[in-house]
Amino acid sequence: MTRSTRRTRTLQSGAAGAAALLALSACSTSSSDGPPSAGSGTPASSVPKLSGTVTVFAAASLKESFTTLGKEFEQQHPDTKVTFNFGGSDSLAASITSGAPADVFAAASTRTMAIVTDEQDAAGPPVTFVRNQLEIATAPGNPDKISSLKDLTRSGLKVVLCDKTVPCGAAARKVLDASHLELTPVSYEQDVKSALTKVELKEADAALVYKTDVKAAGGRVQGVEFPESAEAVNDYPITLLKNAPNSTAAKTFIELVTSAEGRQVLTGAGFLKP
Repeated sequence: MTRSTRRTRTLQSGAAGAAALLALSACSTSSSDGPPSAGSGTPASSVPKLSGTVTVFAAASLKESFTTLGKEFEQQHPDTKVTFNFGGSDSLAASITSGAPADVFAAASTRTMAIVTDEQDAAGPPVTFVRNQLEIATAPGNPDKISSLKDLTRSGLKVVLCDKTVPCGAAARKVLDASHLELTPVSYEQDVKSALTKVELKEADAALVYKTDVKAAGGRVQGVEFPESAEAVNDYPITLLKNAPNSTAAKTFIELVTSAEGRQVLTGAGFLKP
């Protein structure tokens, strides 16, 4: 082999080695500067951003606390809006089973929630998030000196009850039956807020409502506790609806309601822990 041939082969070998080093360097740079691998975690920017309207059908007794939570949800998710339909749980359930568009249903009893679940209109099993208990609402100062459930049966006293089909009415009927008491109300109201309003307007002397409603009314009424109320404590279930128009945001709203933050708002309003 001539000296010239040996020199040519040496140069070719060196060039091949340099090319290999350059290729290895390029691979290393690509690995460190490129997008993260599947095992390195999902970038925050890929998390879906919530938007649109969340429609919540909720028992009338949840009005104040859910309104507060709705505003908090909108602050946390600026592109969303929470709208509420508050009313008697039975009428809300009937609307849902009739096809009313809604994302979330929060009822004041498991019985009224069953109206929806029996028709398979819930996306999953409801979750009990709070409980509530009855209290007697009177005018400020309690002018009729009502101190017990039995006092509501006094002659001449105008008492208002919720209709038997709604949870507050069913609870009132339960405690009266358990106490072997009978009374004839001046009216049956379609939800607990309507019953309370009768006392506020002095159209009734007393009403059987929830503790939370007495608290929400502030100085407009006065509450009288009675031990028999322990006989009819209502569980409040909440569920995502099967045909929810905005299921992603609705799930997040339910998570807020059932979170420690949501629990603080609800117990602050007088609700009991489940």
